[in-house]
Amino acid sequence: MGKITGFLEFDRKVEEYTPVEDRVQHYKEFTIPLKEKELKDQGARCMDCGIPFCHSGCPLGNMIPDFNDSVYRGKWEKAAEILHSTNNFPEFTGRLCPAPCEEACVLGINEDPVSIENIEKNIVETAFKKGWITANPPAQRTEKKVAVVGSGPAGLAAAQQLNRAGHSVTVFERDQKVGGLLRYGIPDFKMEKHVIDRRLAILEEEGIVFKTGIEIGVDIKANELKTNFDAVVLCGGATVRRPLPIEGSDLKGVVQAMDFLAQNNKRVDGITDLGEEIKATNKNVIVIGGGDTGSDCIGTSFRHGAKSVSNFEIMGKGTPERPEDQPWPFWPMRLRTSSSHKEGAERFFSISTKKFIGDKQGNLTGLITAEVEWITTPGERPILKEIEGTEKEWKCDLALLALGFTGSEMTIADQLGLEMDPRTNIKASIKNYMSNIPGVFVAGDQRRGQSLIVWAISEGREAAHHVDHYLMGKSNLPLKGEGDLPRI
Repeated sequence: MGKITGFLEFDRKVEEYTPVEDRVQHYKEFTIPLKEKELKDQGARCMDCGIPFCHSGCPLGNMIPDFNDSVYRGKWEKAAEILHSTNNFPEFTGRLCPAPCEEACVLGINEDPVSIENIEKNIVETAFKKGWITANPPAQRTEKKVAVVGSGPAGLAAAQQLNRAGHSVTVFERDQKVGGLLRYGIPDFKMEKHVIDRRLAILEEEGIVFKTGIEIGVDIKANELKTNFDAVVLCGGATVRRPLPIEGSDLKGVVQAMDFLAQNNKRVDGITDLGEEIKATNKNVIVIGGGDTGSDCIGTSFRHGAKSVSNFEIMGKGTPERPEDQPWPFWPMRLRTSSSHKEGAERFFSISTKKFIGDKQGNLTGLITAEVEWITTPGERPILKEIEGTEKEWKCDLALLALGFTGSEMTIADQLGLEMDPRTNIKASIKNYMSNIPGVFVAGDQRRGQSLIVWAISEGREAAHHVDHYLMGKSNLPLKGEGDLPRI
């Protein structure tokens, strides 16, 4: 598998970025692809492990050593078949996934892990370039109709799998274009939207019907949908934004991150009817929240021409190395620095925002923070404590709240009488993804809470298997780790 001595001969290498001063002038992707020989060398680093822990690190169960070996040997079409056997959309994960597979890589115990994500991206891009990825409609149709609500990665994966089983699938999306947060949450500089559109063209050619601008629960009542379809798969995501309920949070200039990002993506797409403009141009911007969404706000603010960009994180500053209590192969909570952070943001850790300050016209002018520490006691949840005498006032014209999401919207759940879990996600069995209402299934963030794109695709695939089994009494759709070669 790979080259026996490859991990000794070749160092890890990933795509580099174009210079900051160039890339902040546009919204296009800015990575510099590796040459084919360099990619083969990276595939050669895969170690033919007796137990490939990368499999368990990947929520999809991708057969990573197999496609690494094919890349090393120059068998790109075979690599694409292997990759697509477990992952419907590697062009998404190859750009956006934080790569838990790499944290589980055996080589990563004492060396840099195999650059799995970058290899994955290049496999699928090569496959598109060579014309190997084409529509593959089912040979025959069942008489069953399935509605999928939500067109993010979970909904798209569920739809493609169920369509492959021969069912007639309709995807409902309340926005004007398909893609969910892939389209309206992820900035174009991380993934240009033609990447979504070329895959959608294939899904449509395979027979999936997309209906946009339709909100289930509002434009079509949920019970009506259940009546008209043999099964319903809810993939609407965890879209309720976490607020920051402190004094001044209603000031103009205190904005939810997803409102800021969604509007900018629509602006980049050429949409002009955007409502009240939210821009960072010539403003002192503070992004509150240190995750991926916060990072996306930072990169977008720099492209707007912000005067300054600061990033607040309530957690302490991590270390680049693994914490001692998070050993390999588990996912470590280490310090991660994104390309957006490297564009000039100043980062502050262990800091809590206490109050927003405004002028007489209700405009945000600043905020007050305090430093904090986390008090830990074995067996108990950490307690946040403010450090006395550390209050500080900051100048701020735009505060972006990137605090994550608290759960699923309730409209459909209320109309169907669906049970919710304590985290306000729709409750559905992990055994078959069905809710308490027969024929209504749930997948992705709407079931598990805010999570990763790779988990959303995995959930969509798993749910599709169980929907197919519910409709037909059996299913040939694969579950995690089984694969379904030779489909691309």
